Amino acid sequence: MSIHRSQAGELAKFSAELSFTLDPFQRNACAALEGGHGVLVCAPTGAGKTVVGEFAVHLALAAGGKCFYTTPIKALSNQKFADLTERHGRDQVGLLTGDQSINPDAPVVVMTTEVLRNMLYASSDALRGLAFVVMDEVHYLADRFRGAVWEEVILHLPPDVRLVSLSATVSNAEEFGAWMETVRGDTTVVVDETRPVPLWQHVMVGRRMFDLFDTDSSDQKVLVDEDLVRYIRHRETADRMNGWGGPRHGRGGPRRDFRPLPRPEVLAKLDEEGLLPAITFIFSRAGCDGALAQCVRSRLDLSRDSDTEVIDAVIEKHTGDLPKDDLEVLGYWEWREALHRGLAAHHAGMLPAFRHTVEDLFVRGLVRAVFATETLALGINMPARTVVLERLVKYNGESHAELTPGEYTQLTGRAGRRGIDVEGHAVVLWQPEVDTSAVAGLASTRTYPLRSSFRPGYNMSINLIDRMGADESRALLERSFAQFQADRSVVGLVRGIERNEDQLRKLRRQLGDEDGGFLEYISLRERIKQRERQLEQQSRSDRRGASVSSLNSLRRGDVVAIPSGRRAGLAVILEPDATPGDPRPLVLTEDKWAGRVSVADFPVPAKALGHMRLPRRVDHRTASTRRDLASALRSTGIAVPGRPRRGQRSKAADDRELDTLRRSLRSHPAHTRRDREQMSRIGERYNRLARETETMRQKVAATTNSLARTFDRIVGLLEERGFVKKGEVTADGRRLARIYAESDLLVAECLRQGLWRGLGPAELAAVVSSLVYESRQEGGYLGVTGPTEPIRRAVGATVGVWTQLRSDEAAHKLAPTREPDLGFVTGVYKWARGDGLAESLLASGDQSAPLSAGDFVRWCRQVIDLLDQVHGTADDPEVAGTAAKAVRAIRRGVVAVDAA
Repeated sequence: MSIHRSQAGELAKFSAELSFTLDPFQRNACAALEGGHGVLVCAPTGAGKTVVGEFAVHLALAAGGKCFYTTPIKALSNQKFADLTERHGRDQVGLLTGDQSINPDAPVVVMTTEVLRNMLYASSDALRGLAFVVMDEVHYLADRFRGAVWEEVILHLPPDVRLVSLSATVSNAEEFGAWMETVRGDTTVVVDETRPVPLWQHVMVGRRMFDLFDTDSSDQKVLVDEDLVRYIRHRETADRMNGWGGPRHGRGGPRRDFRPLPRPEVLAKLDEEGLLPAITFIFSRAGCDGALAQCVRSRLDLSRDSDTEVIDAVIEKHTGDLPKDDLEVLGYWEWREALHRGLAAHHAGMLPAFRHTVEDLFVRGLVRAVFATETLALGINMPARTVVLERLVKYNGESHAELTPGEYTQLTGRAGRRGIDVEGHAVVLWQPEVDTSAVAGLASTRTYPLRSSFRPGYNMSINLIDRMGADESRALLERSFAQFQADRSVVGLVRGIERNEDQLRKLRRQLGDEDGGFLEYISLRERIKQRERQLEQQSRSDRRGASVSSLNSLRRGDVVAIPSGRRAGLAVILEPDATPGDPRPLVLTEDKWAGRVSVADFPVPAKALGHMRLPRRVDHRTASTRRDLASALRSTGIAVPGRPRRGQRSKAADDRELDTLRRSLRSHPAHTRRDREQMSRIGERYNRLARETETMRQKVAATTNSLARTFDRIVGLLEERGFVKKGEVTADGRRLARIYAESDLLVAECLRQGLWRGLGPAELAAVVSSLVYESRQEGGYLGVTGPTEPIRRAVGATVGVWTQLRSDEAAHKLAPTREPDLGFVTGVYKWARGDGLAESLLASGDQSAPLSAGDFVRWCRQVIDLLDQVHGTADDPEVAGTAAKAVRAIRRGVVAVDAA
């Protein structure tokens, strides 16, 4: 009997077991699944998409098959495991995450997406009998760092496995569905844009709350509420009269003379209006902590006396295993006091146990106001009645940028709890730079396109070659969503090329096609411009070459002058760097800044102005070291020389080719024509259009087969380094295939070359951390430092391998492997050897600012993950054994508590 026939009527049985009636979109998706189709469901947060995934579980169990339910993060996997276990019993459901394995042979297994990807590459026996895969939060494939994993799973799953993809609302669902159809076969796309709870938009100006939209208007256009516009106008006039109307200050920040309503008063107003519980999004961790501290200092109390006992029970459940000696360091008592008053912060810098306590209390309604960063909008089940946005600008890692409509929709999607609230509310706090029309545009635009982040890397490429060979691997990459989107973009470019060519033909007729016509004259003018540009580029290249050569020649202790930019002034070389083509020596400036400089900082060649003696070891992370060295540098008496004049004769003045072209132009018959300038304008339009068309052709050529070309470059580098030989994966290559880390090839090279032999457990943890940790501040730490000589030796060797690898990647035109970062070396070393939490936190972090407890735990767990992989892949039994001991040494205290 076929699986399909055996499932007839299963939707009716499933529906009868539910305590609610299925919405139309849920019924349509479940019916398609029962009919033998794969499904893609796109619906807003809280709409009930997971019901479709639970129906896939029901179908698998009814037919005696298997279902894997994947989620993007461990916390969601744990949550879904608990839900499915409660429904189907412990014997039927298993869990597989990076550090947990419960009943892995069960017919239904909940896992993180990476676990399934690893199973597919290993051709695991667990895949036998697999009938359904549910991919929850499939829109994660747009994630820059992890998104490729989702596409790998979709492309590698056996064709007879039915895929249930659950996504937040995206504006290109049809495009995503069309791709799924091409790679997975028959796929039904179900889109529901109706929020389960209606959302009302408001603007709060001072203590007054206004609707954002004019709901009484009969006009079809979106109109801002007239009362709001009028009140803001009066408020701004009053501010100017009272002297509060000065200019704006700061980088994208609010005007310094504007006094926003204190947060306790904002929350009191929301409470008065019946709009709690609320999440206030503040786009910085320090901002969240500061807002909470402001509320705790006030008299604000949002809890009831009867809640205290339950709050304490929840706190004890999540944090009872924390070492009592660490509570003071963790800020436990202040955090607990805020919870007793119904207040909390929520961000990635918090201890996971604290964060999960806040989530639990908020869902129970015992915490009524949370200050959170935008990470709360991703995946965590924490709906509120109201979402508050303090600002519509956030720092994106490079600059302050306005929120996009997609980001606004995602944040406000938390407002309105299904089954509890009749309506949800989004409140924007007004400031002088807030344009209500822009807010209305954000709130009324529904654009959140899904963009693939899929790119082949070393681990992916080696696994592909091992499974299917290079030719089939290329074909598979061409079927990715990334290439599908790229190919669709080509269609528009080709149409543009055709339009431009039609225009070029018309302009050519005006200019005269024959030899000796104006077209030839225009061609000469264009060739002169190109030659002048070439000569200028050559001059710049020569100047850069001279700067590279000068930086390569610098020695430790040399004093140089940085000629311009933010770091202008004297600097001493702490660590030279002779990387071919891109040297980046580590320097300390007279202003106490330590970091790496590059050719960009030296428009003229660097010159050693003198030399100063340096201590044998310089820890440039320590403020006192930087201060003392900067003082010594200033006292050398070396002065910054005056700006040199460039007395070189221009290359253009002596270029024979350019001289010949200019003489040909002057002697051309068209040079003396009366309409020369008019015709030249037509000619310039012709040249501009010809250049634009050529650029579009190059884009088409670059886009077509772009992933396959990147793959070929990766294979070329892997062959050079002996991981692939004559199209076959070598023993070293098979080790690389089992390393899933951002710096996978660097880890594989260090293991192959035996660079980590002879280290103790704490020392190995310290060295491995340099390939995981990433400083939050610019510059990182690449100076070879460390608390013990074996660490310094191993780190120096690791950095040396990275330098060679970066040079090879540049030669193969590949993105460089991230440079090792030593900011966590001392901290994790101290923790792994048994030091206390306070000492370990102080030894970690950026420029002497200690890490937060949450960040410390997160980085420790990432070090544990990589050490686990070293344990499983190292050929050397000593290194493998040391890695296992290092894992046990780190997994203690706060790192071991609440590891979800």
